[in-house]
Amino acid sequence: MTSPPVTAVIFDIGNVLIEWQPERFYDAVIGEARRKHMFADVDLHAMNDRVDRGGPFRETIYEMAEATPQWRDEIRLWHDRWIEMASPVIERSVRLQRALRAKHVPVFCLTNFGVESFAYARTHYDFLSEWDQEYVSGHMCRIKPEPEIYEMVEAQCGHAPEGLLFTDDRQDNIDMAQARGWQTHLFEGPAGWAERLVQAGLLTREEAR
Repeated sequence: MTSPPVTAVIFDIGNVLIEWQPERFYDAVIGEARRKHMFADVDLHAMNDRVDRGGPFRETIYEMAEATPQWRDEIRLWHDRWIEMASPVIERSVRLQRALRAKHVPVFCLTNFGVESFAYARTHYDFLSEWDQEYVSGHMCRIKPEPEIYEMVEAQCGHAPEGLLFTDDRQDNIDMAQARGWQTHLFEGPAGWAERLVQAGLLTREEAR
């Protein structure tokens, strides 16, 4: 059975448009063994989820640093050198985003991202301002894969769920979108995403290069 026509494309950002690998950053700064020890001691991803739900960027991280003084300096790096974690850009994905917009395909983002960290990222990455609609968890006070954040997109975007094509690098986020009737693509690299956009008839192979 053929899929319904795609009426809007939705990008995740982390590991789709920008690499997001905090462990890799810390491996380079403090070494893999020490990083593993720190991540076992401190749930830094839960800390980041609080930022993504709308918590203050610096204060949330610095409070965690003060609460775990044995890792104080290292935890502060999550704020102080954050842009180094949120890099590099996945250039082909950006080209796909821009190719879709050049063809007047509505392009949205749905991302787990803090309010202040997203604003900061936009000062470095101009493509983060190139959306027809944006859905940023920090502003919505919900994070993927909570169903409420998908409901909010559906209520606001003006497109039926079956017309949405969503890409994300996390299977749990994809699973929730699928459960709501969205078309989905698990992002494992820009080549596969490009092929999916071609298959959907949104881009030619030349446009998706």
